[in-house]
Amino acid sequence: MKIAAAYIRVSTEDQVEYSPDSQLKAIRSYAKANGLLVPDDLIFIDEGISGRTAAKRPAFMRMIGMAKKKPCEFEVILLWKFSRFARNREDSIMYKSMLRKQCGIDVVSISENLGDDKTSVLIEALIEAMDEYYSINLAEEVRRGMTEKVSRGEPVASPPFGYRMVDKAYVPDEQTAPVVRRIFDDFVSGVPTTRIARDLNNEGIRTRTGKTWENRTVEYILRNVAYIGKISWNQSGKKNRTYDSPDTITVQGHHEPIVPPELFDAAQKRIAENKSKYSKNAHPTHGKMFALKGLLRCSSCGAVLCLSQGTGVQCHQYSRGKCDKSHYIRLDKITLAVIEQLQADLASEDRIASVAQKKKAAAPVSTDIQRKIDAENKKLRRAKEAYMAEVDTLQEYKTHKEAIQKRIAELQGQLQETEMPSDEEMQKEFRARLIDVLNIVSDDSASEEAKNDAFRSLIREIIFYRTSGTVEILYR
Repeated sequence: MKIAAAYIRVSTEDQVEYSPDSQLKAIRSYAKANGLLVPDDLIFIDEGISGRTAAKRPAFMRMIGMAKKKPCEFEVILLWKFSRFARNREDSIMYKSMLRKQCGIDVVSISENLGDDKTSVLIEALIEAMDEYYSINLAEEVRRGMTEKVSRGEPVASPPFGYRMVDKAYVPDEQTAPVVRRIFDDFVSGVPTTRIARDLNNEGIRTRTGKTWENRTVEYILRNVAYIGKISWNQSGKKNRTYDSPDTITVQGHHEPIVPPELFDAAQKRIAENKSKYSKNAHPTHGKMFALKGLLRCSSCGAVLCLSQGTGVQCHQYSRGKCDKSHYIRLDKITLAVIEQLQADLASEDRIASVAQKKKAAAPVSTDIQRKIDAENKKLRRAKEAYMAEVDTLQEYKTHKEAIQKRIAELQGQLQETEMPSDEEMQKEFRARLIDVLNIVSDDSASEEAKNDAFRSLIREIIFYRTSGTVEILYR
């Protein structure tokens, strides 16, 4: 009995006969006729998603990830058509080759019987080429239609914040249009985008998609020509920002502006002035390494504390306007606080015992044996599913069941024989590692990279409480 996975994809342009239910029904019928079992947890569905690129299909990537695991839970992947697998020949060839050669997993189209002779390779390649041509041609037709609509001043995208769609046209929204005008007024009067974002979040105002505001979403509002009655669209099909893409088409629309042209121009002038202060990635603190980089966390929102003003750290989300609590502190001061906390933990027997106990509880002891037990239990469930689906007879089910249960008993015996380190050994090991880290981070001759590596070898994250000026260290 072979276990099969089913991959199902339906994009927005597909017809009813290619619905997920229709594909699954056909796949199950094929599986039953060919002695295959398709468990419910091995059905992967990407609905309403294009097949042009594999990376943007979460269910597909999850299936590929499971295929790479040892042992793999399935031996074959069943598809309604090869076009469901990919409409990009590069992706199709790469993933099929990887599955067949590295994982021993075949990819089968249930409606395109290619046979087993050498000509099947040519036929499969021809089908893939036709699928890719169809996908490219369809994209060009859609793009041509959208370009025509834009040229007539008609919208081709969802309405931006401040508008709603009525009869296929943008209409100012009574609730959110005033917020747009306020954003422009505040910005032109000198209020930073981070402050605008923070004020909107504090008032409970959310973006069009229901998310909190950031400095970049405020800037997107300020750069959007829709608010002065124009329509813009990136004809390349790429989801780049329309305001800085050379492929953008901008025409006069038919909808009512929310912002006067002179206010919009004033906002663009101020944005340009702000951008001119630093070239891209030229901020003096960009990319600088420091000992606690990536470890410090804001106690209010949990975001990472990043370098600020060259000599301190600040909450990343506060800098973007999404956190309303400043966590700024000088870098030398926070580094000293962390070292002092490490020294206090080293001097505390209770702290040593507590951390060691947690590490012991989470220790990946005998994970390989447990993984094998889990795999056998899955086989047991599969055997039952095969019997219930009438793929196996009752006698075959009993034989499989007895063999699997015997193997599970053997593995459980091995698991019980595995010895766990004693509490004293765990405490001794943790204390020794803590001393090693302290020696490195307290050494003035050690580089910031070496200190960062030392901290990371022992610490998962450090929470900084700005109000009390204290830190909480969470060990790995």
